[in-house]
Amino acid sequence: MRRKQQRGEATYEQLLDAALRVYAESGDQGLTVGAVTKASGVSLGSLYHHFGSIDGLLDALLMRWLGRLLEATLTSLEGTRSARTGIRAIVTAYLGFVRDHHAAALLLHSADADRLGMRDGKGLRDAQEARLSPLAQWARGYVDAGELAPLPPGLIEVLVLGPVIGVARRWLSGVDDVDLDEAAELLPERIWRSVAP
Repeated sequence: MRRKQQRGEATYEQLLDAALRVYAESGDQGLTVGAVTKASGVSLGSLYHHFGSIDGLLDALLMRWLGRLLEATLTSLEGTRSARTGIRAIVTAYLGFVRDHHAAALLLHSADADRLGMRDGKGLRDAQEARLSPLAQWARGYVDAGELAPLPPGLIEVLVLGPVIGVARRWLSGVDDVDLDEAAELLPERIWRSVAP
């Protein structure tokens, strides 16, 4: 890799890291070009060169962390031997990710993420297809084996992830009536009942 390319990649990462710090400290209202360039020490021109705008930076930040969340979720399926244990692994991994990456989880469950999802849902789905395909294949294998209800893959995804996302949003909002450990213990069985054959 050429030196200039390495510097460009380092600058790109530096801007994303700074943007997440700014978001964690100030929320979406504080995520401005000025705040990110100040926090990163990177020039305004470099931010525009890499992302085009603050919205482009936010989109890239969302994609980065969505990819990491999907990777953690899919990795959790390795070594599971049934649909039921797979669901437990997904729930545990997702809620563990939310706990371990609080700032990124806030961003991923924010109104900004919802707007991006509504605006560019198909594009997002296509961009993450390589990561989502193994999850769909995992579910399809268990549907074919009769271990999951014969439902469309999108519906299985909603039934499995919907309650987990709901718990994550509630916990991230500061509502103190949700405990992630308790949810990780109770949700898998409840979710299993909704997708069992």
